[in-house]
Amino acid sequence: MLMKKKKSNYTKREVSDFTEGKFQFQLFGRWLVARTIIPFFYHVELIGTENIPTDRSFIVAPNHISYFDPFIAGEAVKKPIAFMGKKELFTNKILAFLLDNLACFAVNREKLEVSTIKTAINVFKTKKWMLGIFPQGGIRRNKKIEKINKGFAVIAKQMKTDILPIGITGCEQYNWIPFKGKLKVSIGKPISYNQDIDVIIDEWGQQISQLIDYSYTKTGLDDEKQENTELAHNNSI
Repeated sequence: MLMKKKKSNYTKREVSDFTEGKFQFQLFGRWLVARTIIPFFYHVELIGTENIPTDRSFIVAPNHISYFDPFIAGEAVKKPIAFMGKKELFTNKILAFLLDNLACFAVNREKLEVSTIKTAINVFKTKKWMLGIFPQGGIRRNKKIEKINKGFAVIAKQMKTDILPIGITGCEQYNWIPFKGKLKVSIGKPISYNQDIDVIIDEWGQQISQLIDYSYTKTGLDDEKQENTELAHNNSI
């Protein structure tokens, strides 16, 4: 009798899943995308590297305008980063394989699940890997900072970990003419987790909008969703 193949679970990651091999694969991806492809098509301006914490772990929180962004953020901070990706990305076997080997893990964007918190805990247990989150969720190319999901702020408070905002602009539309594009990567000041959730969200939105000259619409907290998140926290993790 043939044994049924176990279905891969891309939502939960143990400390042992964040291997040196995955970091090396990330470095290859950064070399290919951030050091080879992007510089051929874009003039890159990187500012604010002095804001990167050197004595503690942190959450990497960029705005999201292209598929380049995880590689751009990783190259900017020079750290191994485990990015959250929407669970729908992992339905394609080839893409899931690549994302898994880049140390990405799946997340339900509709609600913050216990498995997400567990994986975040394990990321920081490594003492080497940073957690990467796009607070607006999917790719947004309208040059507006709005509809910010609060999950990154909840996780920051749960982990007692500050947030590093990174603003990326210039590839809202891909440029394929050599050396014609301009890409700006701006690293803001770390946002303390020791604040109310809505204050953290607002500070991230304000910093990103100022760093890359986007308009900003303040996001209000949804009481019902907030209650669901608090209930999830009360579950054992």
